[in-house]
Amino acid sequence: MTNQTVTELIERSNRLGADKKNTNYAGGNTSAKGTDVDPVTGEEVELVWVKGSGGDLGTLTESGLATLRLDRMRALVNVYPGVEREDEMVAAFDYCLHGKGGAAPSIDTAMHGLVDAAHVDHLHPDAGIAIATAADGEELTAKVFGDKVVWVPWRRPGFQLGLDIAAIKEANPEAVGCILGGHGITAWGDTSEDAEQASLWIIDTAAAYIEANAKPEPFGPALEGYGALPEAERRAKAAALAPTIRGIASADRPMVGHFTDDPRVLDFLASAEHPRLAALGTSCPDHFLRTKVKPLVLDLTAGATVEESVARLGELAVAYREDYQGYYDRNATPDSPAIRGADPLIVLVPGVGMFSFGKDKQTARVAGEFYLNAINVRRGAEGLSTYAPIDEVEKFRIEYWALEEAKLARMPKPKPLATRIALVTGAAGGIGKATAKRLAAEGACVVIADLDQAKAEEAAAEIGGSDVAIGVAADVSDEDAVQAMVDAAVLAFGGLDLVVNNAGLSLSKSLLETTAADWDLQHAVMAKGSFLVSKAAAKVLIEQGLGGDIVYISSKNSVFAGPNNIAYSATKADQAHQVRLLAAELGEFGIKVNGVNPDGVVQGSGIFASGWGANRAAVYGVEEKDLGKFYAQRTILKREVLPENIANAVFVLCSSDLSHTTGLHVPVDAGVAAAFLR
Repeated sequence: MTNQTVTELIERSNRLGADKKNTNYAGGNTSAKGTDVDPVTGEEVELVWVKGSGGDLGTLTESGLATLRLDRMRALVNVYPGVEREDEMVAAFDYCLHGKGGAAPSIDTAMHGLVDAAHVDHLHPDAGIAIATAADGEELTAKVFGDKVVWVPWRRPGFQLGLDIAAIKEANPEAVGCILGGHGITAWGDTSEDAEQASLWIIDTAAAYIEANAKPEPFGPALEGYGALPEAERRAKAAALAPTIRGIASADRPMVGHFTDDPRVLDFLASAEHPRLAALGTSCPDHFLRTKVKPLVLDLTAGATVEESVARLGELAVAYREDYQGYYDRNATPDSPAIRGADPLIVLVPGVGMFSFGKDKQTARVAGEFYLNAINVRRGAEGLSTYAPIDEVEKFRIEYWALEEAKLARMPKPKPLATRIALVTGAAGGIGKATAKRLAAEGACVVIADLDQAKAEEAAAEIGGSDVAIGVAADVSDEDAVQAMVDAAVLAFGGLDLVVNNAGLSLSKSLLETTAADWDLQHAVMAKGSFLVSKAAAKVLIEQGLGGDIVYISSKNSVFAGPNNIAYSATKADQAHQVRLLAAELGEFGIKVNGVNPDGVVQGSGIFASGWGANRAAVYGVEEKDLGKFYAQRTILKREVLPENIANAVFVLCSSDLSHTTGLHVPVDAGVAAAFLR
């Protein structure tokens, strides 16, 4: 039976975390103190439940709580070795765990356990951080909140900060919380409702004060030429710049991207003070751990051409890396972890928007959300005063903290296709859908393209949310539609790495029955379509400079001569030779081009369901329902070929195990001797 105190804590946490004005994703923590029965002694013991390391308040469940014995946790004060060795106390929390302990205790556990209040919230609201990062934050705190909220000068999260806040609460019995300089807020209460109301009161009071007292242009006057481009124009420019920007962000290690043209980003970049404020960087640890200390900002007007922007981005990328290396070198000690990479995680383009990057789509999207939080913070701080974030020494101590390094080391090993972005055509069903599923299961982000938008979106939803897969409509025989499809892919995930030319159809007719229209349709979709897709995708792959894979789903019929399929087999032969031609041409860019030759894939096949199956069954003199079995019996292995078998081959071709293979066709036909490749 769940403890009532825990139930109330979870409910409060979820409510607070559900509203972004209160805190950002995975930011902040909450706690509750209460009693439960010790299963060994049968006696009531005092416990503290705290949101564990890395969890998210909005989606917190009981398994995400760390559970500690309150007496043991507070007894750590007696062995605390001082602020110079406070990191040692995190390991000591393990000796305070109750039962199995739950989630790993976070660095803020001391704050929650040592403060003499039954319920404590630590949050990162934009309005609160705006006051926390204002140059006169201490004076503003007194002016805004009176004696109900106390100012706490910046201190890195840890045991000493917990002691400081505990002492402040004891010395200020009328206070309901505090502003943590450069960081966020902490609030408390005797009941869960009291703590929640205290948190919301601090946040709402800060927001209202900023709204009533901020100057009208906190970011300065409009900067001529830096205003937002019209929507269609800015998104087209964003798509054109995305491959270059992803290449810059992935110089040290591949990254997945996210793009937003949120009005607040565009407004920031259109204002005169944006270069100064961007250079100052973020302040709240939750912000800069996900965004790096500062972004890369394109210093050209919104009207700059794509070519001018690409050239300047290349120059700025070199300068950014040198600047970040200098930041590391200035602040690193012999004990510091190695530099984790000097590439930007946030790239800002005036008139266009923001590109953010991470190890997967969710991380990239959240990084962008955090930088938007940072923009909001600057707006509030500059509106009331002057934005004054913590200095770079303190930022470095957080970013290259041994505890942060240990946290990163605990992360699960990435999947084989992690950070790779795949585009699969004809992917709403059959081979395409099976391939998209397999690539997503191996860690890739997947764009599912199909003639039918609704079915593409349905398949994407089945595979995962928008952080994993999206569905787009595309007629691969239409050059403009193909470009729109590729643009949608790079705007969704930052770029492209893996393209599967799977879209197709088939008309089973003899030579004399095949019309010119039949011939043109087959070739338009498969021969021309795969050419158009490969061409548009290759531009992205080359510009990124990260290599990549193009896979053609060809057919056994590309090399096997059978009756009544002249148009289909001829166009499959065209696709098969495209593999060889493109492998020879694109190899210098590290792009591998390979093919898969399936046969007899009846199950889930749109081609077979559209009449091809009935025609082929008639040719071979079998019932259509038995066609798969018929195909299996004519193979060497006597096995029916399923869409998943093709998907497996695509994955292997794109995996690191075949990093040196290009120009290959892999038969997946259960063995058809007449189609053996020679």
